[in-house]
Parts: sequence; structure tokens; C-alpha cells
Amino acid sequence: MSAPDYPGRISVCIATYRRLDQLQALLEDLLAQTLMPVQLVVVDNDAQGSAEAVMLKMRPAFVARGVQVDYALQPEKNISLTRNMTVALATGEWLAFLDDDERAPPYWLERLRATARDFRAHGVLAPVLAEVPEHAPAWVRRGTFYDWARFKTGTLVPHHAMRMGNVLLRADRLEGLDPVFDPALGLSGGEDGDLLMRLINQGVRLVWCDEAEVTEPVPDSRLKTGWILRRALRGGQDFAIHFRHGRLGVQPNLGRSLLFFGRALLQMLVAGGLAAITWPVGRHRAVHWLARAWANYGKLSTLWGGHYQEYA
Repeated sequence: MSAPDYPGRISVCIATYRRLDQLQALLEDLLAQTLMPVQLVVVDNDAQGSAEAVMLKMRPAFVARGVQVDYALQPEKNISLTRNMTVALATGEWLAFLDDDERAPPYWLERLRATARDFRAHGVLAPVLAEVPEHAPAWVRRGTFYDWARFKTGTLVPHHAMRMGNVLLRADRLEGLDPVFDPALGLSGGEDGDLLMRLINQGVRLVWCDEAEVTEPVPDSRLKTGWILRRALRGGQDFAIHFRHGRLGVQPNLGRSLLFFGRALLQMLVAGGLAAITWPVGRHRAVHWLARAWANYGKLSTLWGGHYQEYA
């Protein structure tokens, strides 16, 4: 695959659903960028079009900065269909993806572009830093339940770190993908990792930029053991699906499948035992091991068709 050109025209793509205040704050951040995109694409997944008022308010400021603004409605509850519409509307040579509840510092887009240029990458992933509220339970604040792995800038992104919350992609690498984001994953989630894994298997070069971080608040609904375990369950299911589709660098056969799922069973049992042992020491440690157990149970559950619908 040929080396990418220097990043030129960039479209920022945002899928949104009923986060009006957070969307407006994000758009204000984009207006403060040291490198302005050529286009802002916002697709609203609320059938009532609740984000339209925010877009009407913010559009003149973007137009004054020379940014084309495109707002559209995608009424069917499905994050994949919504993200696919952002891609369809984008005109840039590169697409930058953000979630609607994130905040981006002024240097965000410039640093993503610089990394793509310096490391001759087809795509760049960067950190999403979780902001745990001060009123969160002590065991939540002591844990690392919302942290993602970070790497040295220029590192090829490993399989386990694929997510779309802060990504720059060369648009032509999405051409020919049908679909780009899989609608079958539109209620379960995991459509972002699915896309990125398919791109890697096609030879797309994705590197890390540790200096282009964005932040994301952790809402109260996620400050609970149940949410942490359900997210771990889905993560395990996503990983097993990647394995079964041959996206982890090896093609599954009977022997590899027995090893993969046998290891998952053993790790589930060990993690469950460690959760029981560590509970008296600290709830944050016990929940960590419970999450590991649920993640491995998630892998096993794909054997009988399990796939948690997180957004149903």
C-alpha cells in the first residue's frame, strides 16, 4: 500500500444523540483550534432533531472561519448508521472523528495532522482521558476502570487499543468498504474496533499520537459495578469476534480455537477467584478482577451467539 500524502483537507465528523450542552462545548473547542478543518459534519441520531438548534446557533461562527457546516438527521437508533452518514457527507481528504461528549484542546487537530505527516501514517489514534467526578465513590476513584492504554507517539497501534473516540483517518482508505461501520453492531457497540481491525487487515498503517489527547466526562450512570462489568463483557465479546474473523493476525482453526477459548475459561475462573480473595482488601481490586472474569466470560459467550446490546 502506498505511503499517504501529507494531510490536507480535513473534515471533522461527529455523531450526536441528545447531548446538547456537551455538543455545544465541543463545537466551541473546535472554533478555538490552531488548525481549522475545512468541514464540520454533525449527524443527529435523535429522531426529534434536538441538535439542530445548537447547529443553527454555532453555524455562523464556523462559516466566518471558512468552515463548511453540514448537519443531517439519521432517525433510526443505530450508531453505525449515524457514523456512516457522517462519512458519506464528508468531503475532506482526511476525516477526524470525535464523540459528542468530548473536549478538545486548541492543538488537538494540528498534532494529529503532524503525526500523520511525520510517521507517514494512513490513520492516527490518540488518547481519550476519562474525567471521573469528585463525587464518585472512593473505590471508583482508586480504580483504573476508565483508563485506556497509552503509547509513545509513532507506535503502531495494537489490536486491543482500537477505538474511534479520537481518530484521524485518510478518507480514501474507507472507499470500497461496504459498510464502513457495520449496522449489525449499531446497538451493541464495537463498530469502531470492527472498522479499525478491518483496515489493519487491509494494510492500513495506524499510529499513536500521545500529545493529541481529548477528555471525556464519566457520567454517574457509569460509576457503578454493573456498568463496568457489562462493558467488560462486551469488550470480551468484541475481542472473540475479531479472533473468529481472523483479525488478530492468525486464521482460526480447531487447535487455535480450543487454545483461545480454553485460555478464556481458565482466565475467567482465576479472575473470579482473585475477585473473591481481594474483596476484603479493597473493592476497587475486586471489581478489577470481576471485570477480567466477565471479559473472559464474554469471549466464551460468543460460542452460543451472545452479544450484549449496550445501546438497545
